[in-house]
Amino acid sequence: MSEPTPPESPDSAQSPATPGPLGTADATRMALAAARALCATQQIPTACLLMVATPIGNLADVGLRTLALLQRCDVVAAEDTRAAQRLLRAWGLELPLLRADRHREQAAAQQVLQHLRAGRRVAFVSDAGTPAIRDPGAALARAARAAGHAVLALPGPSAVTTALSACGLELDDGYVFAGYVPATQGQRADFYARQLGSARAVVCFETPHRIHASLAALGELAPQRRLVLAKELTKQFETFVEGSAEDLLQWLDADPHHAQGEFVLILEPAPADAAGTLPEQALQWALRLARELPASRACAVVAEMTGADRRALYRWLLEQPGRGDAQEPAPEDGKP
Repeated sequence: MSEPTPPESPDSAQSPATPGPLGTADATRMALAAARALCATQQIPTACLLMVATPIGNLADVGLRTLALLQRCDVVAAEDTRAAQRLLRAWGLELPLLRADRHREQAAAQQVLQHLRAGRRVAFVSDAGTPAIRDPGAALARAARAAGHAVLALPGPSAVTTALSACGLELDDGYVFAGYVPATQGQRADFYARQLGSARAVVCFETPHRIHASLAALGELAPQRRLVLAKELTKQFETFVEGSAEDLLQWLDADPHHAQGEFVLILEPAPADAAGTLPEQALQWALRLARELPASRACAVVAEMTGADRRALYRWLLEQPGRGDAQEPAPEDGKP
């Protein structure tokens, strides 16, 4: 399933805006000409695969470099050929399409390889957002690179980074992208129990028919945890709401329209005391690595691997018998 793309509404910006006295067709031609001019000197190999990020709700978010290089492609592999067709036609492009959704990605990879062997450039686009980020694309990239062909990335929209950029949480220690919240009650509870212990912000996707149950589960497990809910990203009614799970449930219930569209849900990192309950595996790894590395470095490695709180792990390690580096400076924020 693709990155969250809320359903279309009459007021949502779905195509390039009409710019003043120019008609849309004139503006499109100007944009394509500008894209070609800006990228005229960029060399890209023939027989290459381009992984192309596409808008997550507003077609005007497509990049000029994307437009320029799409014009040099021979075929477009697409998770959803209808969505790809809308994007291409909005910008006056006509290219052959082949279907490459998750259910037939392996078969599509063989078709892509045939095109590459024939010296053609192939672009891959997912339904919305950046390929392979909870979307198809990884199998195509692996197959092309294994066959000796260049695989290039065209950066662009992603629901994950779009939501994070405006959520207002400190992200110096990074973040965790956890994909979609599981559908069943038991799996959902286990999922949140794991994620709530993370010392990093956690980003996940949720659907409109499960968002109430999802927030109710969070309310039971962590009623005071700060959450940020984002919907209609890049559209006219883009909305960010923050607060506890109960606050967000009240907001959803205040208007039936609030529950429409798909959601990006961000969990605030666990506070230091809550993250102090460290997994046994993390403790054992920290002890073993500390025989070879300084304590601060060992804890940084284990925290990166397990999601355990780095500072809590460091404090625990220095309390263990036989630690001779107890005077080692504590790790600084944002540094290993």
